[in-house]
Amino acid sequence: MNGDYRVSRDRGAGSVFVLAVGLALVAGGVAGAAVGAARVGRHEARTAADLGALAGAMRAIEGPEPACARANELVSANGGRMVSCRLEGLEMVVEVVTQATPLPGMTVYAGAAARAGPVSG
Repeated sequence: MNGDYRVSRDRGAGSVFVLAVGLALVAGGVAGAAVGAARVGRHEARTAADLGALAGAMRAIEGPEPACARANELVSANGGRMVSCRLEGLEMVVEVVTQATPLPGMTVYAGAAARAGPVSG
């Protein structure tokens, strides 16, 4: 009788263990997806900042207003929001923020800055 008691007490332990392992794997997958989405947001911010700075630098000779307007066009076209834009001589400096949604209901912001202008020797 004592041996039967132990067997009946342990029934279902394997199912609970499999469910726990499955839950851990799902949680790891969700965490990995969140990290991946955040990294993609960072790359998008870098791309938008680089392209905005390059586009603005092409108009640097026209002054800060046309240069920043052109930079803003390309930053917006690449999914970013320009935070700041300044012209330092003929060098264009652009700061950009992008928005990423790694998980439903969770929003993170990624920022990047870029500088473009003539090469000084």
